[in-house]
Amino acid sequence: MTPYADIAAADTPTGRPAAPDRPGLAAWHAGWAVAAALLALGGRWLGGVEGSVFHAVLAMVVPGAAGLGLLHRDGPRERMILLGLWSLAAVVSAELTGGLSGPLAGFVFLPLAAGLALGGVRLAQVGALGAALAALVGLVSAWLGGVGPHLPELAATAGVMTAGAAALAVRLSWRQNEARLAAAEGEAGKIGRLLAAQPGLTLVLERSGRVLAAYGAPPPALPVDPLFEHGLVAAIHAPDRPRLLAAIDRALQGHDAAVILAPRLALDRRVQLILRRLDGPGQEAPRLVGQAFDGTGQYARELELETARTEAEAREAGKSRFLANMSHELRTPLNAVLGFSDIMRQRLFGPMPERYAAYVDNIHEAGGHLLELINDVLDVSKIEAERYVLTLERFDARELVSAAVALVRVTAEDKGVVLTAMLPAEPVEVSADKRAVKQIALNLLSNAVKFTPAGGAVTVTVETVGPYLEIVVADTGVGIAPEDVRRLGRPFEQAGAIEQRRQGTGLGLSLVRAFAELHGGRMSIESTLGEGTAVTVRLPVAQVARAAAPKGGAEIIPLPVAGGK
Repeated sequence: MTPYADIAAADTPTGRPAAPDRPGLAAWHAGWAVAAALLALGGRWLGGVEGSVFHAVLAMVVPGAAGLGLLHRDGPRERMILLGLWSLAAVVSAELTGGLSGPLAGFVFLPLAAGLALGGVRLAQVGALGAALAALVGLVSAWLGGVGPHLPELAATAGVMTAGAAALAVRLSWRQNEARLAAAEGEAGKIGRLLAAQPGLTLVLERSGRVLAAYGAPPPALPVDPLFEHGLVAAIHAPDRPRLLAAIDRALQGHDAAVILAPRLALDRRVQLILRRLDGPGQEAPRLVGQAFDGTGQYARELELETARTEAEAREAGKSRFLANMSHELRTPLNAVLGFSDIMRQRLFGPMPERYAAYVDNIHEAGGHLLELINDVLDVSKIEAERYVLTLERFDARELVSAAVALVRVTAEDKGVVLTAMLPAEPVEVSADKRAVKQIALNLLSNAVKFTPAGGAVTVTVETVGPYLEIVVADTGVGIAPEDVRRLGRPFEQAGAIEQRRQGTGLGLSLVRAFAELHGGRMSIESTLGEGTAVTVRLPVAQVARAAAPKGGAEIIPLPVAGGK
């Protein structure tokens, strides 16, 4: 496997050298300052170094002495200022001695040597500009004031000093580069060891899918060597390549992308690939980091879950169809039983013994209860099978609620429950399924009376709130526990003790919720255990009345008055 890391050959992004040799650099400056001072004093003592030449040599002592400050404070700003001092000293020396035509011609190149010693390509370039500026100033000085004095011994000494300083500067530059490379290689090694320790295979990719580096253990059927030769796209089964390319595009946009693919060498296995964008300094184009894992087990589990879900949906659909068909088939003979028992109850063909009359009443009552149950099951089955179609009609909702109250009132009076209907004085025009709205009201009232003890009260309220028809049935019954409220509304779900559950099938509230949702509405339950329950159904079926248009067919719409009045 090939490790990968970007190693900066020059400065770090902050501009600070990666491994500066400050003691060596300070020693280089100190040595130059001492040598330049000895040259100035010795030349003056021996004769020949006087006046402007003497001052030119002393000017070159200044940057050397200033370089000792690197021992106390070092940074890009300090080094750039120091290099500026070198350039300024070289310019002054060239101006005083005639530049390249004078005895201190070698000093013109000292800014370049200082740039190399200070380290970094940028500083070397600035040093070269300083040397060029010093040479230019020297040429102007020689043109205006003539060539410098002829001092061959001083010129030779200055040349030797400049050559020695340049050689030591190159040596310092090499040492700093070696330190930087060693630090970068060490960091790359740490990154490589860290990536190799990660689970799966970590890849560094170009946007084309070409693999630049790989770390860690590859998943089965995805060998690494072909990835470097042909790229990641070629290693994936052809039908899965569009999904891989789409994941690469998504990762390049800055989003994490995960995809499961089939490797070309083993179509029975799967590889899970997670892609992220990798941004770094010096990159001409964005790169990607990909983590590849063996996804065969996960794919098998997902396939198993998908198969199980499909089978469960098929069984559920089959159950709904079975219930719908059986409910329909059961209603035909049950209607016959109810019809014959009703004839016998009315004694249409003569009297019968009292015992048989009681049996007939029981048969008729049990048949009616069974028919209601079958109708509820049929409705639930149709709704679950998405075969229930609403028949929308325009009617007064008060009539249906009043009819439901009339059907339940006898049971409420027998049980000693006070049943009250609070209906608006004006008609409540709605556009809805008539049978469904009546069933909603009837089921809510039946449940409320059923679970309200003697002496309690049940109240039904009907009103319109904007485009909504709101039906609220409140009782002072046994109430519902908070943990049971969340379950109610699903088929065959019941609440309360076993005695209470025996009084119903758990289909009433389920049908109320289903009919409400078919109309685009909702059902909500508020209950306190031992105090009572309030069930609210809101349906967006109310017909909002509009003012009649004036003669001529034009409608007058009042404009708002300034100030909102």
